[in-house]
Amino acid sequence: MNEIFHNLWPEYDSGRFFCELTAPRPDVGPVPQWLAERLQTIGLEALRSRASAAETDLIDLGVTFTVYSDATAIDRILPFDCIPRILTASEWDLLERACIQRVQTLNLFLGDIYGKGQVVKDGIIPAELVYGNSNYRPEMKDFPVPHGTYLHVCGIDIIRDEKGDFRVLEDNARTPSGVSYVIENRHLMLRTFPDLMAGIKLKPVDDYGRRLRAAMAEVAPGDHADPQVVLLSPGIYNSAYFEHVFLAREMGVPLVVGADLVVEKDRVFMRTTSGLKPVHTIYRRLNDDFLDPEVFRPDSMLGVPGLIRAWKKGNVAIANAVGTGVADDKAVYAYMPRIIKYYLGEEPLIQNVDTHICREEEGLNYTLANLDKLVTKPVGESGGYGITIGPRASKEELETVRETIKANPDNWISQPMIGLSVGPTLAEDGIGPRHLDLRPFIITGRDSWVLPGGLSRVAMKKGSLIVNSSQGGGSKDTWVLAERYGQGGKS
Repeated sequence: MNEIFHNLWPEYDSGRFFCELTAPRPDVGPVPQWLAERLQTIGLEALRSRASAAETDLIDLGVTFTVYSDATAIDRILPFDCIPRILTASEWDLLERACIQRVQTLNLFLGDIYGKGQVVKDGIIPAELVYGNSNYRPEMKDFPVPHGTYLHVCGIDIIRDEKGDFRVLEDNARTPSGVSYVIENRHLMLRTFPDLMAGIKLKPVDDYGRRLRAAMAEVAPGDHADPQVVLLSPGIYNSAYFEHVFLAREMGVPLVVGADLVVEKDRVFMRTTSGLKPVHTIYRRLNDDFLDPEVFRPDSMLGVPGLIRAWKKGNVAIANAVGTGVADDKAVYAYMPRIIKYYLGEEPLIQNVDTHICREEEGLNYTLANLDKLVTKPVGESGGYGITIGPRASKEELETVRETIKANPDNWISQPMIGLSVGPTLAEDGIGPRHLDLRPFIITGRDSWVLPGGLSRVAMKKGSLIVNSSQGGGSKDTWVLAERYGQGGKS
């Protein structure tokens, strides 16, 4: 840590990890110093008081999520840390271009595997990883989508290593959640910590709802001047229900559940007090399996009978498209650098984390021989569940995961343990370093747009590398500087 920050925060020590606030970066200039000075001026007790008020705000606003594995609590707030994460103008330029490159590739990949399958025929990715994938939907075969867009909303999980280099950790291509916290975190900062933000120009985040609504209109079938868009939710018991309400409000569209929709003569209608009203685009926050009991799970009470039939007739658009889960499979992820090169003729702007695929003999042997050095992940899980961090696991835990992998190697990958970057975080013992990741959100209709910043998730437990909300993680406001700040001020 440089001398300025050592003088301001003598107890703060980021160790060997890259610190998102104190590490020197060429175009951030004095902004981090200003922020540290302002935090010191406010003082720890006032910071705690204001942070507590911010969390009370979250409760009052109903900004909550559900942890199904916790029988003691239905709703929780996502812990909010008041010390923001800063991204410079040049860092954001790289992240933005890399996210668009990634989504463009994923859309081409999905169009290919549900079409001619050339990527498989050319040996870029094994056929069984695609056609044997539990998320592959044969119903999508040879069914074109408007503008070739399968992923209308995508979240890319990005980390930063000890050197400060960005790495893609995961693609979220089904129903990625968390964008509501990006916007609410900014509102919280403006209400509760305006003195921290004064005079610093940031890229705004309030345009997300309008952009999402516009993308949904772009993919609507027919030539409607004002197509009817709805947000389809599983209902109030879903873990992300607050976000569904929030996004429907931001978009200015009705929030519906399956029972609110009906299919007649292969067209979708919404039940209203004045009768049935046509629906042209459905932004669904419902997994494939539950969308249509005529096609997928016959016991689903959450979906709409006949929905897929109406979609295939070209009478309604569904976002994200059915079958996009193949694109965020953890084993498919390992092939993404090759897939980007195959479709775009480009190297990835941000590289993957090195990944060993246990379904392949070389990857399995390497993983089993180095379990104590690797992070092992089940392909079919999300939310941080099932992960074993080898360097921190007991002998008993390592033996358990060894036997589990050997019993079903197809379901496992492994990666080196990356020393995730840290950011100053308000903790019980003062301001200390906590590990972070970043989830930018990309909206695609005809073209792609990236919400400036994204969700910075933070592992609130000291030393923890698990940032997922279901595992006790929290979030920070992500500041993308709207201007380049040189060492002497603005450039």
